[in-house]
Amino acid sequence: MTFSLLQLSKTELEALAASRVPESLEDRIEKESMPPAFVACRSLELAAAGHPAPWSTTFLIVNNEDARIVGSCGFKTVPSGGRVEVGYGVAPTARGRGAATEALQLLTHRAFEAGATEVLAEVAPTNHASTRVVQKLAFEEVGARVDKENEYVVQWAKRSEA
Repeated sequence: MTFSLLQLSKTELEALAASRVPESLEDRIEKESMPPAFVACRSLELAAAGHPAPWSTTFLIVNNEDARIVGSCGFKTVPSGGRVEVGYGVAPTARGRGAATEALQLLTHRAFEAGATEVLAEVAPTNHASTRVVQKLAFEEVGARVDKENEYVVQWAKRSEA
């Protein structure tokens, strides 16, 4: 695999929640690769509520060839009825090289290993690259809705084969 996932520590999540880049990662990050503060806050809140990893953490997407951090991903929720929602993002300099596809594949695998039976990704219909990512990984279109930010999103899901 060309990319791998690096689980952030609580200290690193706290730095990101305060809109700071963790010192341990400063020299490895691509511009716009780090998750926004609200993502780190969400992970910390899930952990404080007693939810274990992998649901309560954020992962960085690492290019294995040069150890550069090119994006982030994680679970937006804990599983409910077996379904868990994911989110992911990749730095502009790393797009089109398979980082999002590999990261989502690894994240989906972790979800199923940890007991989820379905992984959900919500994608804006104008985000053609992300639509291609979920399609490549055999996610199926299962619906659509208007999200909290008043954006229309298409819901894509993949069920565990186990």
